Amino acid sequence: MTPPAKSKRIVRRPVDDGGGRFSDLHPVIRRIYLARHIGSPDDLDRSLESLPPPQALSGMDAMAGLLAEAVMDDRRLLVVADFDADGATACAVAVRGLRLLGARQVDYLVPNRFEFGYGLTPEIVAIAAERKPDYIITVDNGIASLEGVAAARQAGIGVLVTDHHLPGAELPEADAIVNPNLPGDAFPSKALAGVGVMFYVLIAVRARLRDAGWFNQKSMAAPNLACLLDLVALGTVADVVQLDRINRVLVHQGVQRIRAGKAHAGVLALLETAKRNPAQLRAADLGFAVAPRLNAAGRLEDMALGIECLLTDDAEAARDMAGRLDALNLERRTIEDKMKAEAFQLMKQGDWLKGAGEQPVVCLFDEGWHQGVIGILASRIKERLHRPVIAFAPSGDNEIKGSARSVAGIHIRDLLSDVAAAYPGLLQKFGGHAMAAGLTLRRSDYPVFVEALAQVAARQLQGWQAEDTVYTDGALEHGDFLLQFAEQLQAAGPWGQGFPEPCFDGVFDVEQVRVMAEKHLRFVLALPGSGRRVDGVAFHVDDPGQWLGCERVRLAYRLDVNEYRNARSLQLLVDYLEPC
Repeated sequence: MTPPAKSKRIVRRPVDDGGGRFSDLHPVIRRIYLARHIGSPDDLDRSLESLPPPQALSGMDAMAGLLAEAVMDDRRLLVVADFDADGATACAVAVRGLRLLGARQVDYLVPNRFEFGYGLTPEIVAIAAERKPDYIITVDNGIASLEGVAAARQAGIGVLVTDHHLPGAELPEADAIVNPNLPGDAFPSKALAGVGVMFYVLIAVRARLRDAGWFNQKSMAAPNLACLLDLVALGTVADVVQLDRINRVLVHQGVQRIRAGKAHAGVLALLETAKRNPAQLRAADLGFAVAPRLNAAGRLEDMALGIECLLTDDAEAARDMAGRLDALNLERRTIEDKMKAEAFQLMKQGDWLKGAGEQPVVCLFDEGWHQGVIGILASRIKERLHRPVIAFAPSGDNEIKGSARSVAGIHIRDLLSDVAAAYPGLLQKFGGHAMAAGLTLRRSDYPVFVEALAQVAARQLQGWQAEDTVYTDGALEHGDFLLQFAEQLQAAGPWGQGFPEPCFDGVFDVEQVRVMAEKHLRFVLALPGSGRRVDGVAFHVDDPGQWLGCERVRLAYRLDVNEYRNARSLQLLVDYLEPC
């Protein structure tokens, strides 16, 4: 939470009258649901039975048929994963799930991002071919891997693509493709993460194997694939996909399994390292505490460490790997802090980019930046500038790689596609979705790209303005500041991208304020006119000392449950504050 130089606008989300809907709920929770356009109680159904069938995904019949045959024929299967948390969890779900279904020869390969880049490249296929697989199964990648799929087919290897990224104008010539974003696909969610797609594939394969009598032949029960939902929830939250109804079901079910002590050893070890109590887990904990540690492996070294952590059933081995991931995450944070300081210094120089302050999309590049951390850097700068940011770092061979993070209203992958169409050959590679994308340029083409992007954005985004706004769900009554109500709000989720955690606004008297760790603030606040007190905390505050001595503040905040020394209490998590 970073207070800007000028005040933000606090805007309360509009709420329709509801027409009597949800009249049995707490009035604040009812207001929250209506503001998020929940149309009926069915939209709040979080049961697995409410999920649409796998057959709703186009290409699923071919995919399930080929994989079921491969399992029954004891074929060699090689999962090729992406190097982020979604890719790692999708890989673990694929390997674990196929083994549960009876496959005996399942292995995985994850590209080192610094050597091979993203996706199923011909170079990765050459390495994969050494293992002599009958099928390569891509998870969280592959939809843009035209050359890699062709190379695999030429080598006599079948390719099964599971992905969720937006396809280009041409699809790879794979044996089967399942992706909810394929043209004409009728699946009701376009927001499934890569791990969600793979989970759906396994459900369909299980049905095929059951129909073929496979489980009876093997004298085994059809596996309960719900045992994989902790991994599905982790990957879904980590990839910051929209939590539409289907994703809310998957995340809720996964969180419930973790709370019930039914998580895999690696997930429990990562939670332990992050000092999170599994029994009190929230979806946000997966995103803020577990995912960064898992992602650190792919950002700095090799995601194989993260995948192995998710695949092991040995609790001690999982703890050891989680400790190594935690150390990598600390190193990543140190690198990030240095890069962020350098980026802010660039922006202060005034000539860091011609007219950057007026550009809808901002580009930043430094020769010393780390390729594995530019995505986080872009996200941090985006939060400061309230506009899309693309951060670039060198990647060798006279190339630079960029990682883009966007804001609501600007589809960053489509914008890059428009640049590629207007300037053929400028982008060596690109891909992604609405809120995040990646690209590769020749180093010498960086100034050309910056100018090309500015021109395309000026045409496509006429009239767009950065919005420095905090959206809230209004004010709370004095009687709502209760631990029990904070717990009710947590249970009303899961909250996340596209289904934001409830945020409220109000004015408070400051009875105490102190600085923690040189960048955070802790408050004792009083509700005016009531005499009631509540604790508050604001993280990552610029110049926190400026708030010492402040007597009254206006806050945008979330109700939170603070756990300390086995005690639970109410606290406010401050998203924004201004003197009042």
